[in-house]
Amino acid sequence: MAKSEKRTATTRYASSYNVAMIPADLLEILACPVCRKPLVLRGEDGLKCNECKRVYPIRNGIPILLEPEATIEQL
Repeated sequence: MAKSEKRTATTRYASSYNVAMIPADLLEILACPVCRKPLVLRGEDGLKCNECKRVYPIRNGIPILLEPEATIEQL
């Protein structure tokens, strides 16, 4: 396997690993720590609050729900 192919395979695995490790029942109860509104899965690497527009990262399958780690999505 070429180096670029290996990197692509690893990236795909890491992305699917993030989502696969968060159980659906946990996603249903997660809330934004700032405004307490529900979070929704955004892509494969973040949880978004549709109320305050903060996006919290998911690292190694673990949602990082710390305000300093969040980015604010601009429209």
